[in-house]
Amino acid sequence: MTHARYYHAGCPVCVETEQTLLELLDPQIKVEIVHLGQAPARIAEAEAAGVKSVPALVVADKVLHLNFGAALADLK
Repeated sequence: MTHARYYHAGCPVCVETEQTLLELLDPQIKVEIVHLGQAPARIAEAEAAGVKSVPALVVADKVLHLNFGAALADLK
């Protein structure tokens, strides 16, 4: 089973992208949703994974920046 992490900040762009993304992905892909506004301690984790802005999907150590809601630096 493939695991992925979806990082976002809760903004309308992030929420809409999350809904669209989850509809498109194979249901067997386990996606952990990480709301960085509610879990700011995980910002360092997102940075270490290569996330520069949210929303972003991380799969197999590859980062896909899906749209631009906010720079990761703005969430600190």
